[in-house]
Amino acid sequence: MEIRYVIPNDDPLEISGVYEASWKYAYKGIIPQEYLDSIPAGRWAGSIGKASMNNLVLTENGRIIGTASFCGSRWDKYGEYGEIVSIYFLPEFIGQGYGGLLLSKCVEELKRCGFEKVLLWVLEDNHRARHFYEKNGFIYSGTFMEDNIGGKNLREVLYFLA
Repeated sequence: MEIRYVIPNDDPLEISGVYEASWKYAYKGIIPQEYLDSIPAGRWAGSIGKASMNNLVLTENGRIIGTASFCGSRWDKYGEYGEIVSIYFLPEFIGQGYGGLLLSKCVEELKRCGFEKVLLWVLEDNHRARHFYEKNGFIYSGTFMEDNIGGKNLREVLYFLA
């Protein structure tokens, strides 16, 4: 198992495939199924490697099974915070302990970049993810924002690292 930054030799379509599979698994019953079914292959490939975002991959036996992205907060109100934007895994690797390792690496890297405070947003109805973040020291702030994904109104809730 290795956690590392994305490198030029990494296939953006393979990384995007992790996002796609994870969305279709993790958001089933939360985001409309029609929307999940319509996610095209390569949907996130163009976002991998953007200069404003740091991207990590977690590999097992040379295969990319997880990915995460982080940056300085994208929200003016929380300018002194680092933000974990995403953590996704291929479904068959969810619940095996890899998530905590990738989350810890994101926090470590944000601190290395000078951010002592860390935040993240998660869909309110994504109870598995919320439990995971709470188990790893994140606290729900009581703040939320409205979002619309696939024609469904959803809430994203804000967590801070304790």
